[in-house]
Amino acid sequence: MPASPSIRRLARELGVDIHAVSGTGPNGRITEADVKTHVREGQADASAPEEAAKPSPPPDPEKWGDVDIQEMDTVRRLTAQSTSASWTTIPHVTQFDEADVTEAMAFIEKKSRQAEKSGVKLSLTAILTWICAQGLKRFPRFNASIDVAKNRITLKRYINIGIATDTPRGLLVPVIHDADRQGIMKLAETIGDLAARARNKKIRSDEMDGGTFTISNQGGIGGTGFTPLVLWPQVAILGVSRYSVRPVYIKDKFEPRTILPLSLSYDHRNIDGADAA
Repeated sequence: MPASPSIRRLARELGVDIHAVSGTGPNGRITEADVKTHVREGQADASAPEEAAKPSPPPDPEKWGDVDIQEMDTVRRLTAQSTSASWTTIPHVTQFDEADVTEAMAFIEKKSRQAEKSGVKLSLTAILTWICAQGLKRFPRFNASIDVAKNRITLKRYINIGIATDTPRGLLVPVIHDADRQGIMKLAETIGDLAARARNKKIRSDEMDGGTFTISNQGGIGGTGFTPLVLWPQVAILGVSRYSVRPVYIKDKFEPRTILPLSLSYDHRNIDGADAA
């Protein structure tokens, strides 16, 4: 959707998804008036039942004993708002599967020393990002957004992959723009840089915008599987859990193979189970 950086910044400040705004400027460009009109229309569409649906405050917890009360910081508050919006907007389904990443781990072991000489940490996340970028070309409905009000689906020709990152402030999702145009080593460098700056409070807001698909890798923490939450207006997210080495029966014998659990959550309004599988 064509819009200048200043208009995109205005949309972010007003909490507007720029992809949901109709442009009236030359060649369909989005103007300041378009963004403000979208906000007014959204306010006008707000109904009393939606207001009534706001969560009620919980019972007084101090009734049962001493408590510690913490105010939500900005990141936690925004996370609560965005995840609530995603959960109530998107009908979620999660597809579980496993991948044999034995060869990928061998590649990492072989290339890690070379990468370290360039100051890059080669990781499985970088390889998965490269694979997902190629996969989104084959399955463009996973690289889309859906507008139910206008009965249309937008298939995006660009591939921007978000990497969910745990930071001292909470969950942040830096975005690798044009991920399909980067090789594995470049992706590893980009991921390391974005993650480090996200943790050190040096990442810019525009570096967390524009994602079309997200990867959440919890393998370093643990767990055998989870159901990741799709980040609206995206329609899919890949959850990655901890890999393990298992005996796999191949050509009449058992071989040790590295198996990676995967969880693909998707918006069922746009994606069917067969496509997810």
